[in-house]
Amino acid sequence: MSEKNKIILQGIKFDEKSSFLRGPAKAPAIIRKALYSDSSNMAAEDGTIITNTLFIDKGDFEIGDYFEIETITKTNLDLGGKMLTLGGDHSITFPLIKAHQEVYPKLDILHIDAHSDLYDSFNGDKYSHACPFARIMEQNLAARLVQVGIRTLNTHQSEQAEKYGVEIHQMRNLDLTKIKSFKNPLYISLDMDAFDPAFAPGVSHIEPGGLSSRQVLGLIQNLDAEVVGADIVEYNPTRDFQEITAYLAAKSMKEMVSKMMHS
Repeated sequence: MSEKNKIILQGIKFDEKSSFLRGPAKAPAIIRKALYSDSSNMAAEDGTIITNTLFIDKGDFEIGDYFEIETITKTNLDLGGKMLTLGGDHSITFPLIKAHQEVYPKLDILHIDAHSDLYDSFNGDKYSHACPFARIMEQNLAARLVQVGIRTLNTHQSEQAEKYGVEIHQMRNLDLTKIKSFKNPLYISLDMDAFDPAFAPGVSHIEPGGLSSRQVLGLIQNLDAEVVGADIVEYNPTRDFQEITAYLAAKSMKEMVSKMMHS
């Protein structure tokens, strides 16, 4: 397999932009441990075997300066493959998208989350984990932004969504059959609090009424899109129970990798 057909894997150990609790910086290593656990195997549900040979694994990066994330990602993207990033709080998605946009000038984003993360500023920080999609849209880094699982939409974020033309599929009237086709290269950003806390207790922001594990896996599997990049963020190991959330993140990771390989 050529290097360009491999998945570049990187971990971003950063949670300094978290507004409530620290912990997501510890996530990459624990998700990796769950991925390679002897309790399961490396098969995605379509039968694709996720082996070490599929990855160019760049390891996990300690981040001192938030803006290093973009530089690190650009360097790793220069290897030529599609990229999957393990976070980290959701603030990392803005610099990740900045790096991807140089490779894919017209990029669609599927954002799976309980929160729309569209605040113009949060607690005085425009780069908070509550703000990445405001930064992405104001800088025209996405041709289309589709948000799924949202269940905390307030007036300010509704206004931001309207301003930037964000397509929001809230939990209260969710129809996943409407979210399949993307015409541009697609980036998936999966916040683990998109899942109902019954499925993913290991998150900083518990928000009941969320997506089931089967709904998210099915959404990823049924996408009609070329998936070129993805991140898994906001897993907080300090809040987890028997690593349930870590194993769900690893399961989601396998399905994302399979979709990247075959799209």
